[in-house]
Amino acid sequence: MEIRKIVQNFNIKIFIYFLIIITALYTLAFTWVFNLKDDGYILADWLINYQDGGFKRRGLSGSFFFILQDLTKIKLNYIVYFFQFLIIGGFFLMYTKLIRYKRTDFLYLSLLLSAIGFIGLLNTVTYVGKKEFIVFLLFACFTYLLDNDKLSRTKEYIFCILLFISTLLHEVTLFYVPYFAIALYVKTGKLEYVRSLKYFVAVGIPTLLIMLFGKNVNEGMSLEILSQRGVHPTYGIFYWNIDERQYIKEHINEYILYFISLAISIFHIGYYLKYLNGRKLLSILLTGAFLFSLPLFYLAIDWGRWMYIHMMLMIVLFTLLLRKGESIYAFEPIVINRKFYITLGIIVLSLLYRVEMSGYGFTFEGILYRAFVAPLELLNKI
Repeated sequence: MEIRKIVQNFNIKIFIYFLIIITALYTLAFTWVFNLKDDGYILADWLINYQDGGFKRRGLSGSFFFILQDLTKIKLNYIVYFFQFLIIGGFFLMYTKLIRYKRTDFLYLSLLLSAIGFIGLLNTVTYVGKKEFIVFLLFACFTYLLDNDKLSRTKEYIFCILLFISTLLHEVTLFYVPYFAIALYVKTGKLEYVRSLKYFVAVGIPTLLIMLFGKNVNEGMSLEILSQRGVHPTYGIFYWNIDERQYIKEHINEYILYFISLAISIFHIGYYLKYLNGRKLLSILLTGAFLFSLPLFYLAIDWGRWMYIHMMLMIVLFTLLLRKGESIYAFEPIVINRKFYITLGIIVLSLLYRVEMSGYGFTFEGILYRAFVAPLELLNKI
C-alpha cells in the first residue's frame, strides 16, 4: 500500500522539469567539448561555406560565421558555440514554456524517456550540437504560438522565411516540414491544405536551388580555409567520401537492428494515440510524415538520428493535446491499472536499449547500462 501511495503522489511535472534541465546541460556541455576539439562533424558541419566553390547545401552558416569572425576577431569555435547555445537553450526553454501549464501524465512522460526521445540525447552523445536543433526550436516556437492562439498570418509568413533559411542551413528541414501542417490540424481539427502549402513551398524552393546549382560540401579548399581561420578538423564531413548506400549494404546486419527499434517506437506511439480522440486521422498523418522522410533513410546512413528527430517533434506536437492546468506543477495523478503497467513496461524497455546514430540500430546498452554497468566495467579494467 505504501508503494502504491508513493506512485500515486509522484509529481510527473517536476520530474519532467528535472529531465529537461539534465538533458539541456548535458547537450550544451558536450557540444562545448566537441567544439573545443575541432570536431569534424558537430563543429565542422556549421562551418561548411560558400567561400570554397560557391553555393552549396549547408553553406550559409559557415559564410555567416566567417563574416562574424572577420568583424570580431573571435575564434570560430566560440562564435559557433554562442549560436549553438542560443538555439539549443532556446529549444529547451520553449519546450518548458509549452508544458508549463499542461497536465502531463505518465504516458506522455514515457515519450520523453524513449530511447530516441530526450533519453536518446543522453544515450548517444553524437546527437548533441547538430543543426536539427534549429528545426526543434522553430517547431517549438510555432507550436507555442499556435497553442496560445498567437499565430497570426504575419507570423506564419515569418516562419516560412525562417524555414527557407533553415533549409539552406541544413536540408534535413525539408523532410520534417509535414509536422508544421500536422500541428495546424491538431489545433484546428481541420485539414487546411492551402494554409499548409506555403510551408512546403518555403522548404521546396531552396531544396530545388541546391539540387540545381549546389556544389559539393568540400570543393577542395575547405580544410585550407578553416586552417587559416584557426580550425583544424582531422576527420568528419570535409573528409566524407563514402558511398552511403554501399555502406548500408556492407553493414546490413547492423542496420536490420533499426527495425527492432522502429517497431518498439511504432508500438509506443500507437499506444499513446490509443487514448486520444480523433486518433485515426492523426495516425494517418504521422505515418505520412514518416513516409515523407524515407528518402533520408535511402540517402544517408544516420538512421538513428532520423528516427530521433521524428520522436522529438512528436513530443513537441503532442503538447497541443495535453489538458491545461492552473499551476506549473499540474499533472495527471497516476492510476495503477493495466494502462500504468503497460506504460511502465515501455519505460523500462526504453531505458534498457540504445539506438546508435549510424551503426547498431538496437543494443542493450541503454541509459541504465551506461549509468550503472559501464562504470563498473571500466573500474574492473583499471
